[in-house]
Amino acid sequence: MALLFGIGYAGIIFEESLAFNKSGVGLLMAVSLWVIRSIGAPSTEVAVSELTHASAEVSEIIFFLLGAMTIVEIVDAHQGFKLVTDNITTRKPRTLLWVVGLVTFLLSSILDNLTSTIVMVSLLRKLVPPSEYRKLLGAVVVIAANAGGAWTPIGDVTTTMLWIHGQISTLPAMKALIIPSAVSLAVPLALLSLTSEVNGTGQDSPNVLSSKQMAPRGLLVFFVGIGALVFVPVFKALTGLPPFMGMLLGLGVLWILTDAIHYGESDRQTLKVPQALSRIDTQGTLFFLGILLSVSSLEAAGILRELANYLDAHIPNIELIASAIGVVSAIIDNVPLVAATMGMYDLISFPQDSEFWQLVAYCAGTGGSMLIIGSAAGVAFMGMEKVDFFWYLRKVSGVAFAGYAAGIAAYLAIHNLHLSLPTTVAQVPFLSGL
Repeated sequence: MALLFGIGYAGIIFEESLAFNKSGVGLLMAVSLWVIRSIGAPSTEVAVSELTHASAEVSEIIFFLLGAMTIVEIVDAHQGFKLVTDNITTRKPRTLLWVVGLVTFLLSSILDNLTSTIVMVSLLRKLVPPSEYRKLLGAVVVIAANAGGAWTPIGDVTTTMLWIHGQISTLPAMKALIIPSAVSLAVPLALLSLTSEVNGTGQDSPNVLSSKQMAPRGLLVFFVGIGALVFVPVFKALTGLPPFMGMLLGLGVLWILTDAIHYGESDRQTLKVPQALSRIDTQGTLFFLGILLSVSSLEAAGILRELANYLDAHIPNIELIASAIGVVSAIIDNVPLVAATMGMYDLISFPQDSEFWQLVAYCAGTGGSMLIIGSAAGVAFMGMEKVDFFWYLRKVSGVAFAGYAAGIAAYLAIHNLHLSLPTTVAQVPFLSGL
């Protein structure tokens, strides 16, 4: 299974050379791995049970992704993002690079990193025409979304898992991880600011939306759409139901709203949900499905657990183990990797909010930025902008690794010096309610 996964992974990496679509390769790899798993399992019933469990988890992410992409597409169709892009007045490449990074970082700490990436990449399409520079901005979005999601319990799936199962708590984790997460973004931004794509001449570009007007009631659609995205973690906190249910609720509300406000307007069918559904990146979603099902087969076969045990046996230092988990998460999805780590170590060995769990939250959250298929944010960016694996490897992986390592160093320095943000942050109503 590991060999087949490696071959399939190579097929995805060399998509351009082989002329095979990565979505087809991903789906073929997923089905093949599960066939092998069904043969190697104690019985077919066991394999079917494992596949059913994996499919339930993967479906939650796919439904979440489809809902978020559709909501963003509806807002985009109404030119709702003009409200944001018109307020980003700078067109200086270096300044815009930092603005995009900081906005994504803050947005991802409230929303999740996947939704933030979808929203921000959609905004970039309105700010910058297709170019090498826009690809770099999109890569910044991926790094910033993963960094922003790593320091709050609702910003990333892995931190949410650790939070729900009691390995980390809200305020101690936020105070310990916000500075390392910010460093993991600031270092790549500083390095990318020195590149020729950012410093080259002729990069200042006009607002590509300047000739377009916001659609009728576009402002209403914008606020309802963004409100639906922001409401997802609130819905989860109130009901205890999975986040994708909150996303589907928001999509349903927006669907009814757009049907109502455009009732009888036959010339505005493109502003309604059925047309938005036809425009979302279904191909990218199927690729995402294939990757997640493939990784879940490795988890079911115990390969990921063996990998975690190998790390435990050969790397006695907990800082190095956590760092290695982050590096591996750039290759293999961080969700099952963190799940395997949680199964390896209990709260007796490492109590709640110990250095190990906080480092795991940071490393698993930000380590995926080192490869474009190392995180949900990267996969979404890859699908939306059709970015090549090797382009990201050449242009971004090095600076992402520099930021990742700098963040670990910042955490260890803060932890050893017993520094943290002032405890008065606990008085902020939004934070204290989490």
